[in-house]
Parts: sequence; C-alpha cells; structure tokens
Amino acid sequence: MKLLKIALLGTMAMAAAVSCKQNSAPAPVPEKKVIQPVEQAPPADPGQRNFGGSIQANRDTTGMAERMRRMREEQNRIRTVHFNDLSMSDPFILADEATKTYYLTSSGGRQWRSKDLVMWEGPYNVIDLSGTWCEKAGFAAAAEIHKIGDYYYYAGTWSDHSEIIQAIPRRYNVPHNQTYLLRSKSPEGPFVPFSVTPGYDYQPYEWDCIDGTLYEEDGHIYMVFVHEWTQLIDGTMDYIELAPDLTKTISEWPVTMFRASECPPCGEMNSLGEATFGMKMPGWVTDGPQMFRTQTGKLGMLWSTWGKERYLQVVCYSESGTIAGPWVQEPEPFLANNSGHGMLFRTFDGELRYVVHHVEGDGPRKPQYWTVDDSGDKLVLGKQIILKQ
Repeated sequence: MKLLKIALLGTMAMAAAVSCKQNSAPAPVPEKKVIQPVEQAPPADPGQRNFGGSIQANRDTTGMAERMRRMREEQNRIRTVHFNDLSMSDPFILADEATKTYYLTSSGGRQWRSKDLVMWEGPYNVIDLSGTWCEKAGFAAAAEIHKIGDYYYYAGTWSDHSEIIQAIPRRYNVPHNQTYLLRSKSPEGPFVPFSVTPGYDYQPYEWDCIDGTLYEEDGHIYMVFVHEWTQLIDGTMDYIELAPDLTKTISEWPVTMFRASECPPCGEMNSLGEATFGMKMPGWVTDGPQMFRTQTGKLGMLWSTWGKERYLQVVCYSESGTIAGPWVQEPEPFLANNSGHGMLFRTFDGELRYVVHHVEGDGPRKPQYWTVDDSGDKLVLGKQIILKQ
C-alpha cells in the first residue's frame, strides 16, 4: 500500500506538470550538481533470479579480464552466421527498400546485414559518438534504425553511471540515462551526432530514460520512451515531440501515456522474486516500446514488462487512434515464456514478421521470428518460424 501511495503521488505531480505547448527553443538544461551516492536496495540472495544473470556467491574472478578480452575479440570479428547462432537482447530489424537489405541491431549497438533473414554478416560498428558524453558510456542499449525523409536515424540508450542524477536511499543511485539520436545518409553508417548541441538530452535530464523509439503522426515526429521504474517505482511510457529536423525537442514537457501497473499481466518485481542489477528493488517495469498500425488503421503499441512467466511482451491500443490515447492494455500477454522486447517489420515479400528475444532456462538471449496477422483491429500472434541449418 505504501508503494502504491508513492506511485499515486508521482502520478499527480507528473499530471500537474504535463503539457505539450510548442517551444521554439530547446528546454534549458538544469545546472548539474554533484550528487553523492547513497545506500542501495538490499542485495539479491545467492542464486536468485536476476536481470542480467544469476547472483553467485564467492565468484571466481581469476583470469576474468583475459577471458573478457578474448570474448570481446570474438564478438567483434566480422563473420557470416546463421540466424539460429545469434545471441542478443532487444533485436530490431530495418527492412531497407533502397538496398533490399535487412539491417539487424540490438543492445550492444553492433549491426548485422542480411539479404534473406537467414544468413547474417557482421557485427559492424556503425556509430561515431565523438564529442558527446555518450562516447564515455560506449554501450548502446535497445538500439534501433529508422528511415525518415532523406536520412537514417540511429536511436540508442546510453548510460553514464559516473554521473548520478538522483540518489534514492535504500533503493538506487540513478545514473544519467538518455536515448540519443545519430544520423547517416546510409543505413550502414557511419551514424554521427547532429543534435542542436553535442550529447543533447532529448528527455528531461533529471529523468532516468531508456528505450526511445521514433513515431510519425500527421506530419509530427515523436520520441516514445520509457521513464524507468528504477526511479519511479511504477514505470511509465511517455512521448515528446521533436523538431522537424530531429535536432531537438519542441514539447515543453513529456506526456505520460500510461503506467506499468495499469497492464494486467505486469507484476511487481519483488513479489515475482525478480532482482535487478543484483538488488531487490520493488516496482513495476516498462520496457521497449514500438508503435504500429493494423491494416484497419488501429494504433497500437508493443512493449515489455515482467510477470508470472518472467519477461513478457504485451500490447495496448489507443482509443482515439492517436498518440494522445487513452491507451487500453490487453488483458493477456502477446507473448510470454521469458520472451520480450520485440518489434514488427515487413519483409520484401510483404509478409509481416515479429522478431523478439527469448531465454531458454539459464541460457543466453536468442532472437526468434514469429508470424503475425494484422488484418483486423488487433494483432494476432501466429507461429514461430523455425529455420533449418
């Protein structure tokens, strides 16, 4: 009950602040203060289920640096592999009509290329973060590539854990997390900074924001993103309008679309026995949005959360048919069984496919293909596509 009261207070405060008035200049950047870290949430139990891997007591670190170096060298070696041999989180595929090539990216930020969705060449480094704070962060989470107008845009989330934006006692030292945009004339990059200022915060600096995606509606371009549950307890999905050239935001403040706890399949992490970053943090998770329209014009969103079958893919729909909502959550998961952060794309043959990552037991995250029917007002999940080697 105490957590719900905190979440409700957060909702009231955000509702009072939300508006979408146009502003010709980028929002002023608040003065950055040095925030001292505080005590974190209680640690996970040894062997407890945990995002990012199991918690191990007395872990043997002998030779770990050398093993990590060799692993990075192997991961960065350009090669051609079968789809079944890929391991990654948060897969995203751009089907580029100009080159008749599929471009696959994911958390980590590397790019794979394919002509047939079976054999993939990579991983290529296609981004250049020179002159931005993201360069220090390095790792890109939930990477995506979008074609808008004459350019290809690369959206990735970067995190600087050396810069704390909020210290919440007995919970979390919130790092500087932002989804930043890069741009290129080619889907193969290099994708470079182009924002109004290098390392520009497209979301409010004092917010912990991840997993931004791009969406166009009636001539307006929006970034839809996650305001993290690690900061809020009850995570939200939000949007903010971008300038036509995507160099900055023009909304006065983001608009909150919904909270994680509004989704029936979503569970509270501690109640589910899930730890995060090795800590027992209570809360409800929003992850990985993708906007879509069915063939009837119904506007929906794929997004992910945690529930009874661990990681889940869920869907919601806009009653107004616009980004403004209201957004109504489906009562059952779109795909469960520790699968999620997926996205829809259409093949060059016109087939709608769904790519998602799945974890079998304690194994790595592996991408999967599924068929999807979007001929009605709601998505209908079909069958998993099993590729033979």
